[in-house]
Parts: sequence; structure tokens; C-alpha cells
Amino acid sequence: MIIKPDEMPPHHFYRHMVWCITPRPIAWVSSCNADGLANLAPYSFFNGIGANPPTLMFSAVNRRDGSKKDTVANIETQKEFVVNIVSHANRESMNLSSADFPSDESEFDACKLTRGDSEYVKVPYVKEASIHMECSLNQIVHLGEGSLAANVIFGNILKVHIDDAILDADGAVDPEKLDTIGRLGGSSYSRTTERFDIPRPTL
Repeated sequence: MIIKPDEMPPHHFYRHMVWCITPRPIAWVSSCNADGLANLAPYSFFNGIGANPPTLMFSAVNRRDGSKKDTVANIETQKEFVVNIVSHANRESMNLSSADFPSDESEFDACKLTRGDSEYVKVPYVKEASIHMECSLNQIVHLGEGSLAANVIFGNILKVHIDDAILDADGAVDPEKLDTIGRLGGSSYSRTTERFDIPRPTL
């Protein structure tokens, strides 16, 4: 199979991208608008990109009509957000929060999730999540225009809170206890229940 992006509509190529680039970690991003209304939505174009300074990124593509999602609009104006890490136990709430709720309705309430008070930002975190990262906006890079164009958001990590219940005896995060899920294509997800180790080579 040969796929050429310039020979198909963006939403068709998007499907091929998400089928091929797997598994993708999920940033469950909470943000607030100017009135303090909390928004929550998952994004699977997400990763950490550096430790000095501590930085992460996620990309929120535009809606089919070309408009920006609430997360992007909120971060543009408020300059801060929280990334909550999605465990298997939170899969249903995370999925429900991806629905296109009205801008004046909080996904925290619709999904029956508990707000936690962040220390460095005014945005609440998801108490049900085992890890959350408070971030200030570094920059937003807009790639393309219209439907499915990308808004790549870079955040400076100000604080990471990890639930002690998911730590191992050495104080590191135990992947079995964290039990993250990853995004595949369509409605499919993966789970970090099967793992293997490969020692890094030394030359």
C-alpha cells in the first residue's frame, strides 16, 4: 500500500496516521476559560520533549469546521493547563470527556470527576488520576489552516504530583500500578500490562 497525503482529504489521511503511529500516550488536559470554567479533554498526539527545561507537548487539531477546540482557546488566553495521565481505571471517563460538550458546560461535572486544587496554576487537576503535571504555556505553534490543522502546545512543567500508591519500593513509578493506556486507530486502545526489558547497549 502506498499512501500520499496530497491525493486524499485531510480526514482520510488522519485515519491512516492514527492507525500507523501507535500506541500513543494520552494527555488528559484540563484548562480554564476567562470565567474560570474548567474544561477537560484527551489528546493522543502527546509526549515529553526535554528535561532542561522540563517540557512537554501535545497537539490539538482543529474541528472539522476549522474552529479551534476549547482547550486551545483557553490556553491561548490563560497561559496554563494541567496534563493528567490516563490509567485503565479512568478509561470510561476519559472517553466520555472527548465528546463535543458545549463550551459553557464543564466536563468535570458531566463526567462526575473530582477537581483537585493545583499549587502553581489556577487550573484544577483530575483527582481520580494518579499523575498530574501543572504547566505554564511556553508557546503554541500553529501548523496549517482549517479542518484538522494542528495547534502544537508546548508547556513548561512546573510541578508533577504522583500518587504514592503507584510507587515501587525504590520510589519510582511502578508501571503495573500506573496501568496507563495508549491510543490506537479507530476506537481501539492498548494497555501496558505486557512489558519486556532490553538492556541499553554500551559501546
